[in-house]
Amino acid sequence: MYKITSLNNQGLGICYVNNKITFVYNTLIGDVVDIEIIRTTSKYNIAKVKNYIKRSDSYKASFCKYSSTCGGCNFLNMSYEDTLVYKREKVEHVLKKFANIDEYVAIVSSDNRYNYRNKITLQVQNKEIGYYTYNTNEIVAIDNCLIAKDSINQIIPILKEFNVNNGKIIIRCNYIDELLIHIITDDRVKVPTNLPSNIKGIVVNSKTLYGDNFLIDKIGDKYFKLSYDSFFQVNNYVSSIIFDLIDKHILKDENILDLYCGVGTLGLSTYIKDKKLYGIEIVENAINNAIYNAKHNSVVNYDYKCGKVEDQISRYINENIGVVIVDPPRKGLDKKALNSILAINPKQVIYVSCDPITLARDLNTLKDRYKIEYICALDMFPNTYHVETFVVLKRK
Repeated sequence: MYKITSLNNQGLGICYVNNKITFVYNTLIGDVVDIEIIRTTSKYNIAKVKNYIKRSDSYKASFCKYSSTCGGCNFLNMSYEDTLVYKREKVEHVLKKFANIDEYVAIVSSDNRYNYRNKITLQVQNKEIGYYTYNTNEIVAIDNCLIAKDSINQIIPILKEFNVNNGKIIIRCNYIDELLIHIITDDRVKVPTNLPSNIKGIVVNSKTLYGDNFLIDKIGDKYFKLSYDSFFQVNNYVSSIIFDLIDKHILKDENILDLYCGVGTLGLSTYIKDKKLYGIEIVENAINNAIYNAKHNSVVNYDYKCGKVEDQISRYINENIGVVIVDPPRKGLDKKALNSILAINPKQVIYVSCDPITLARDLNTLKDRYKIEYICALDMFPNTYHVETFVVLKRK
């Protein structure tokens, strides 16, 4: 038997078998378990639990019937308070390890641990609809997801009527529970009769099959148009906290460059009318959304460009940018983009990150010229090991 002594950055339990580090699925700190090693390398083992001899003090029985097999929510059986401690300490540890940044990181909780996601992506294989198990391409068929909005769950049981044999079904909803369905498949999709009235659009392989290809969502007092393929944060409550943090900390009288801007949310959350707002985003529909959102949120002095950030950013080196906002994908900032930010030399950088490791890597480059003025972690993704981090950097 083995005792789980810690969790890694992906939320897997850690024990040692013959002095070799072993990562164990579905375990918590303090669990005592019998394990079966299912994969071994020269540096580590991967194992699963054969038997729980003693459960952790953090253990809390999950009431999701898929939690032992689905790869989506690895912390459903951990007390919420302990998940927050894990995420806070994880960010601190990663920043120290990869950037030698020794900062206390506050953690902001979500208002709801369940039914918070405004978007889910379901996999379809041989007409089975569900999620992949952790680190595999095997489907766990579901009819309900504990972390998805109720309006999304209400539509899952009728998805088989769309005649999708293989592919993906992406469902997103807005603040008034309207739904937008995006299907990616080679199959001939059939739109069921008597669709629920809150389904506002069905898009198949980028072609609108029914209704509209966008929704209007709301964060705080601002409204945003978002197309089927545009990025939008999955937790509206935590997004509103990020809006408040930006508005509190941003330098108010500076031109703003919003990188990886999506539909424009972060830049528009705090825009000052007599200053210029620039934005770069690779998804064309998202840029069109950002232009629409700027107009409909009373912003007049804006300039959005469609393209890769690393290809477009150099045009702003001489534009007197005082604040750069970045919210990159999980891989973090492209090296060329990072060097261009240093060339722009803004007074302030606001970095929103969904991956502490790539955040730490980028901060390691920025820290010679910038100091951390404020940092916090936010529980954008309750019941998972993922964490959002918000950092304000001030030029030295």
